[in-house]
Amino acid sequence: MKKILYGGDYNPNQWPEEIWQEDMRMFHLANINSTTINVFSWAKIQPSENVYDFSELDKIVQLLSDEKKEIVMATSTGALPAWLFKKYPEVGRTDYQGRQHKFGHRHNACPNSLVYQKYAQALAEKLAQRYGDNPNIAYWHVNNEYGGECYCENCTKAFRVWLQDHYKTLDQLNAAWNTEFWGHTIYEWDEIVAPNELGDGMSDYRSAFAGMSLDYCRFNSDAILNNYKMERDAIKKIVPQAAVTTNLMGTFKGLDYFKWAKEMDIISWDNYPAYNTPWSIVAMNHELMRGLKDQPFLLMEQTPSQQNWQPYNSLKKPGQMRAQSYQTLAHGGDSIQFFQLRRSVGACEKFHGAVIEHVGHEHTRVFGEVAELGEELTRLDELVGATSQAEVGVIFDWENYWGLEYTSGPNIDLRYVDQIHKYYRYFYENHIPAQMISVDSDFSKYKFIVAPVLYLMKAGLGEKMTEFVKNGGTLLTTYMSGIVNESDNVYLGGYPGPLREVSGIWVEEIDALAPEQTNTVQLKNGTSGTGKLVADLIHLETAESLGEYTSNFYAGMPMATVNHFGAGLAYYFGTDLSDNLLNEILDQAVSQANVQPLLNEKTKLEITQRFSQEKVFTFILNLSAEEQVLPAEFAGKVDVLKNQMLNSKQNVPAFASYLIVDKRS
Repeated sequence: MKKILYGGDYNPNQWPEEIWQEDMRMFHLANINSTTINVFSWAKIQPSENVYDFSELDKIVQLLSDEKKEIVMATSTGALPAWLFKKYPEVGRTDYQGRQHKFGHRHNACPNSLVYQKYAQALAEKLAQRYGDNPNIAYWHVNNEYGGECYCENCTKAFRVWLQDHYKTLDQLNAAWNTEFWGHTIYEWDEIVAPNELGDGMSDYRSAFAGMSLDYCRFNSDAILNNYKMERDAIKKIVPQAAVTTNLMGTFKGLDYFKWAKEMDIISWDNYPAYNTPWSIVAMNHELMRGLKDQPFLLMEQTPSQQNWQPYNSLKKPGQMRAQSYQTLAHGGDSIQFFQLRRSVGACEKFHGAVIEHVGHEHTRVFGEVAELGEELTRLDELVGATSQAEVGVIFDWENYWGLEYTSGPNIDLRYVDQIHKYYRYFYENHIPAQMISVDSDFSKYKFIVAPVLYLMKAGLGEKMTEFVKNGGTLLTTYMSGIVNESDNVYLGGYPGPLREVSGIWVEEIDALAPEQTNTVQLKNGTSGTGKLVADLIHLETAESLGEYTSNFYAGMPMATVNHFGAGLAYYFGTDLSDNLLNEILDQAVSQANVQPLLNEKTKLEITQRFSQEKVFTFILNLSAEEQVLPAEFAGKVDVLKNQMLNSKQNVPAFASYLIVDKRS
């Protein structure tokens, strides 16, 4: 039977062997059933170019196998050994400022270095040959938290090859990049240089030609993905049935995770919210990771208590780690893994929380909470593989993410993830399941699709959205949508370009509002509020106005609209609305789309569900430091985590978590 993996990053190589047996004793006390090993051991297992030494790793694997622990075997390629830099300095990255890096840190390899690829591939293959037949290895973990860019000569040459494959001719490339601007016409492929500060790059990682910046983002994501695929294939050549993953990082900007997901056997990711991160953002990140493959995922890392690399590394309050873990499971997680199992003695993560603290024994608050959670998880195996259901899809698109934030104007404060969260939060707070989807997803699965600031729209997407509305769906989009194609060239004929017909409007100008500026706006029913960031000057075609600006020189013009198109509706927001107006319009849109919440009663608790073939798992989570009233409809239900009946008179304590399991009707 499948089980929830419970454990995390384990680095016994940092400790003398007599500590290992003590670790095993404490793992048993905490019901830890899995360990991720070998994440940063390249220098130890390959001390020189032609020498491999697996003796210590053999002992670690044997010990964990004897203890019947599930093993997540990492390939160690996330940080290069010193000898590799010394002999082959070209393996190091060149940064945006044009500086070639020396040995140090991690994520330090040029993704297009043939030398790096040779040795990384060889290491992955040797690990698979040595440990591939071990039945305790549940997953293979390639590299670690991929990210970063390189602008070296290797990458410039590889970029030219990527561009030739993509555009075929220089005429097509020049048209895509609009190189007539500033007289930048490219006549030979070798005239192309990487867009860093030594070329067309600007100080904020944009270039004078946004199409070039976009293509370098695509190229860099593909180049690093090729490194992942290289190691994955080396493993699968030896172990065809291997389940291979790498740990992603939520809304991390640098890599197109929807494209990566197609190459991964299972999604895994690292969840590190700050002390003040809204829980709706954490939920949104989980849903994005679940949505990459529309399947359950693995939580590869979280901290049992404090982090060490954020500006303010607060302790998690009693119960908070448990509640955060159940939020992970509620949104599709099939594992709870910590970084780290034993707190390291030195270097930059010595103050990063761990299951086993520096004191070295189990008599700590953190260990007690880890053990409590571990005991509960032993009874939840039937949750593994359970699915999620939603009538709402929220589009997240990495190419749009890059395009919106690389464009020059209109407002530097317009940030993609913030805009997505603004809408996701509405559904989260109203207990309406919302899935994070890509532009390539099947829209027909949803009643309501939300696509904020969809600035960059590839060919065919406008037609796909129009068809969705025509067939009865409800679409909501906003300012800065339908502006440019995939090369950042403007769709002529009026904004929002491909969405003009379905939205029933055209936008003449876009005003930018500085942080201290707002417009007053008012709905048709008299509700007033504000708009900030930007303001579209909207002309109605077939749409109806939902409200108007009541200040600035465009007072009286529509600020939000709805258009009846075919059997569906298309909503358009022309400014960043204050919450009272956003909520009121979304209430209307949700009602018209016949989208149903999981709970009608107002509560600050998070209510989330997963489904197996026979059962419904309902999570009731208090992610706040204050008691909350239990919603009436849960009175009389049994919390399976503590095997206690819930009653209508009880309050839900701070950071409490309940799980109700019902038969599926």
